[in-house]
Amino acid sequence: MRKILIYFILLIFICFSIPIIFTSNFSERTSAQKVVENEVTNPKTNEIEDSEYNYSKYGTVKLLHKDNNKVEELPIDEYLYGVVSAEMPASFEEEALKAQAVVARTYTIYKIIHNEGKHGDADICDDSTCCQAWISEKDRKDKWDDDEKESNWNKILNAVNSTKGEIITYEGEPINAFFHSNSGGETEAPIDVWGGSGYPYLQSVSTSGEDAYSQYSSEVELSKDEFVEEIKEVHSDFEIDFDEEDCIKIEEYTDGNRVKTIKIGNLELSGVEVRTIMGLRSANFKITIDGDNIKFEVTGYGHGVGMSQTGADSLAKEGKTYKEIIHHFYTDVEIESI
Repeated sequence: MRKILIYFILLIFICFSIPIIFTSNFSERTSAQKVVENEVTNPKTNEIEDSEYNYSKYGTVKLLHKDNNKVEELPIDEYLYGVVSAEMPASFEEEALKAQAVVARTYTIYKIIHNEGKHGDADICDDSTCCQAWISEKDRKDKWDDDEKESNWNKILNAVNSTKGEIITYEGEPINAFFHSNSGGETEAPIDVWGGSGYPYLQSVSTSGEDAYSQYSSEVELSKDEFVEEIKEVHSDFEIDFDEEDCIKIEEYTDGNRVKTIKIGNLELSGVEVRTIMGLRSANFKITIDGDNIKFEVTGYGHGVGMSQTGADSLAKEGKTYKEIIHHFYTDVEIESI
């Protein structure tokens, strides 16, 4: 009788214990599952990509501000926030902005390595006509509408932070990563812009879709007297008889479809020099005499060498990644971490 009583008590104990054990295990699993779900859906992780990267070298940049001639030392990626936001519209596709970040980082490091004391103690300046543009966060945000300030700035931060440490190399060395606004559909080899031997990774390439941007076409029109005056400021011996049929004649084009040489009166000039003298957006131009005026129809914006920014955005709209964009504009290069 006593044994039966003991067995009965044990049976009751087991019946009560089993639900407690399973409930406890289920609660632990549920709790663990909630933690995992929270890690995935935590909105803070989706705000700004900001992975840590340890720059063993080239981690800082000495920036010369041309307006006050002062030198400021900045962490390289903090400096690049100002470059990317100054050089490319925040409205461009994220992959285009990432490409710009890698190109700008590469260009900066190339300048640091090949610094010949051009800017004294500084590595680079903030003048786009000399090095590359730069703008402070405050000044950049002041130029945006209030409802775009944070979202635009976060796009810039993500473009730089998600590519930290990445540069473009050719045969193991950082390239001279030139870029420009709009190629007019065809980029240019540097030998046809600045002469010299050029760079093997900077070749003429085609990009579709650039005609959809405002930078693609422009016109400049001036009187014959103004035209002559502009040229005489540079070439005092300039003479031209507008009654002659071939007083203005394009003689040769570059591989990138820009004017290589042009005969104007008694001078033979390069398309690049005419662009500079006349303040044209590009050396890709047509020139016509229209009564008492000279008219330039210009295609593209900038020197045309390296990455076209509108071309990068056009490629991004087609679904290309920033690495594919870079490989499109720079021939036989690698994207490496420094």
